[in-house]
Amino acid sequence: MKSSSKYGNFIVQGSILAIAGIVCRIIGMLYRIPLVDIIGTIGNGYYTSAYSIYNILLIVSSYSLPTAISKIVSVRLSKGRIGDVRRVLRVAFIYSTIVGAIMCAVMFFGAGAIAEAMGKPFCSYVLKTLAPTIWIMAYLGLLRGYFQGTGNMMPTAISQILEQIVNAAVSLIMAYMLFGYGERANAIYGETDFSFAYGAAGGTIGTGAGALVALLFFVLLLLLYGIDMPEEENEGGSSARIRGEYEPRRRGQREEGYGSRGRSLAMEAGGRAASLPRRGRTARPESYGHIARTLLVTLLPILISSCVYNISTVLDDFLFSNIMTAIGLGSSVVLLWGIFGEYHILFNVPVAISNALSSSVIPSLTNAASERNKKLVVQKIRMSIRFTMLIAIPAAVGMIVLSEPICNLLFNTEDNATLIRVVQVGAVAVVFYSLSTITTGILQGLGHLSEPLRNSAIALVLHVAVLVFLLYVPKLGIYAVIISNIFFALVVCLLNSSCIHRHVRYKQNGKKTYLIPFIASLIMGVVCFLAHRAMLILLPDSIEAGRLGLMLIVGVCMFAAVLVYFISLLLLRAFNKAELMQMPMGMRIYRLARAVGLMD
Repeated sequence: MKSSSKYGNFIVQGSILAIAGIVCRIIGMLYRIPLVDIIGTIGNGYYTSAYSIYNILLIVSSYSLPTAISKIVSVRLSKGRIGDVRRVLRVAFIYSTIVGAIMCAVMFFGAGAIAEAMGKPFCSYVLKTLAPTIWIMAYLGLLRGYFQGTGNMMPTAISQILEQIVNAAVSLIMAYMLFGYGERANAIYGETDFSFAYGAAGGTIGTGAGALVALLFFVLLLLLYGIDMPEEENEGGSSARIRGEYEPRRRGQREEGYGSRGRSLAMEAGGRAASLPRRGRTARPESYGHIARTLLVTLLPILISSCVYNISTVLDDFLFSNIMTAIGLGSSVVLLWGIFGEYHILFNVPVAISNALSSSVIPSLTNAASERNKKLVVQKIRMSIRFTMLIAIPAAVGMIVLSEPICNLLFNTEDNATLIRVVQVGAVAVVFYSLSTITTGILQGLGHLSEPLRNSAIALVLHVAVLVFLLYVPKLGIYAVIISNIFFALVVCLLNSSCIHRHVRYKQNGKKTYLIPFIASLIMGVVCFLAHRAMLILLPDSIEAGRLGLMLIVGVCMFAAVLVYFISLLLLRAFNKAELMQMPMGMRIYRLARAVGLMD
């Protein structure tokens, strides 16, 4: 029963991050619509290129911190080492300060050289405005990692939504203001790209503002409810209290009472559902040097793996720009890269779920593995992969079927013929990137930190070779980038899955994980296609082409898609009652399905 409770908590906490991720992606997608309207596809090309560099430096400074910190904190809390958690946070703070400052300086002072190497000199303005955000995100990653390590995903979820809301508002205001300033610079210097570059730079100012608000939210949270541990350790080397409420154990007090109080405090501090084991009397506090080494040993494989995994976008940008220029097509590079960035706006929405599950599965799997509970480990692996595929497969099919109305809705001022084809070709990448992300998280949670790095490195080498070859194929252009990205994610999936099977010795239920969602998605796709055609016939031409008509078409089609897909899953017996109970709103869904006769 205890394992079942932990398993359900894993799904709930993963769902919290998944829902927050979806909300953030939707907000991000919605604000990018008017942003692209303001800065244009060329401006979006500068914006996308700058973000690929920003993401790499962000990985070094903070992106890997939540994963590493959550793993380290989770292990110590599971052993009742509350006092050591405070030391972990101090060491991580020093790391965030030093590395965040270095990466910020690299991006700011190296902006010109980086932009020249990418073949986009005007991109330097965007890089400079993004630089301070890297330092802010270093502290934000530390705090998110702490709360995720305690098993409480709610602060991270709330901070992500706050961050995205502020980002959207500030980005649009600053992009509009700086685009106008850039137009005046164009007139003065006889250029055309100052407006696009300045507008894109304005859009990135919102990123820093959103990160700052999220950081202030965490600071306020810690001031109100955070850990405030006494300097004097108890006999076990562990100390914990919340805002002065904890009284150190009196001499002669029973150990059982102390353990109960410690567990209560841990639940208040971190929101942990599981009780904390009692520490032995002989345990001593960890030294700062040992914690620093542990942090680096945990962080470096994740950091390098994430860099290898994400540097493909930077390499794509560099190779695409330089090879296209070499073959005489350099004039279209920024425009095509802007289209690629628009495709990624759609692509990132479903992939956010696998990212969220990946973040939540690491501390959960770490605890299960440390307890040597193989049954619980297998359950979590199976369910995380199944849950990811239940979302990714229909998302890919939906992107293919509804690419035209969705692209025209989001980017109504552009000629979207190329974008529509790019979305249709690249939709399958959603499945492979989602699967590669969750399997990477599983391996990290199991403690095999070097294997995702090796797998990503192998995939990256093959990816670059395929990309260079495809870029010289006549008329392939941006599609070469899309195809090579799909190939990259597919290789990572295969290698990660092989490693997981070797370590855990389990077999994923292919029918329930892949086949049934695929069949249900095909049924959904047919219904979506018919609903789209019916809406085109029913709506007058004057309404159909406008954003209001497109919103109506997409809304009706998506409602029909969700309904048909879910009914199809139930009819095909994709999950039983016990499995449904472990999903968000499982009881309500079960009662509804039972009421209409779709489940026993």
